Amino acid sequence: MCHCTPTHHVFGCVLHLPSEFKVYVRNLEERVKPETLKEALTAVFSEYGNIIDIVALTNLKAKGQAFVVFDRPESALQAIEEIQGFELFDKPMQVALARTRSDATVASTGNKDEFELHQRRRLAEKDKRKAAEAAEEQKRLKRPGATATAGDAGRPAKTARGGAAPGAKGAPAGGAGANAVVPDEYLPPNKILFVQNLPDDYDIEALTAIFGRFEGFREVRLVPGRKGIAFIEYEAEAGAITAKENTAGMAVGEGGAKFIKVTYQRQ
Repeated sequence: MCHCTPTHHVFGCVLHLPSEFKVYVRNLEERVKPETLKEALTAVFSEYGNIIDIVALTNLKAKGQAFVVFDRPESALQAIEEIQGFELFDKPMQVALARTRSDATVASTGNKDEFELHQRRRLAEKDKRKAAEAAEEQKRLKRPGATATAGDAGRPAKTARGGAAPGAKGAPAGGAGANAVVPDEYLPPNKILFVQNLPDDYDIEALTAIFGRFEGFREVRLVPGRKGIAFIEYEAEAGAITAKENTAGMAVGEGGAKFIKVTYQRQ
């Protein structure tokens, strides 16, 4: 365990430096355009070392946050120590060492296999986080008097298979929350993929040519009497995650007329 002072920890105790080079920044002005924000962050943080990447988060829930990636951990630690509370666009920045390694860090310090493994793990965590958030929202909607959040406004609620749409004749009194299920795109990862919107003439051979390229491919299962859908099974989640990320939205069929939808099988 390191007992250095913060300053000595930055400059003198290299053996105890963390392997992470990424600084997490929050409380940024949300109305500033991403490119303008990146330029401002570069101007402030470049004084502490060589920056290899800046990621300004743009989705609704993550606005006002960014990651600054240095090529040396000492630079990240010094920046955290000296920039904490520094005002940018009239708001004091709050900075801390990021909990996970960035793609840029892994790409610059690891080999190709390590980078691909890092990406698969990150995408799996992202999918699991989305699934957990969606499940929490469904629980919230089931509470009496609950209404959809602003992010769900204008988006039709999904109902359980066979259930009536909210407000329709025969719909349960509980409303949307009673039959709501996690949307397909937020299902947690597993080793079986559900593929939809396939051309009617796509058979096992055609699908194997697409999905058999990925690690751990096991088999294609068509559904008797149902065209346009299939299940693809892998030996482990890692193969399914890679296949999903590389095939979702792929144009297939004559002239690329169809775009396939790839999600994890609902369990």
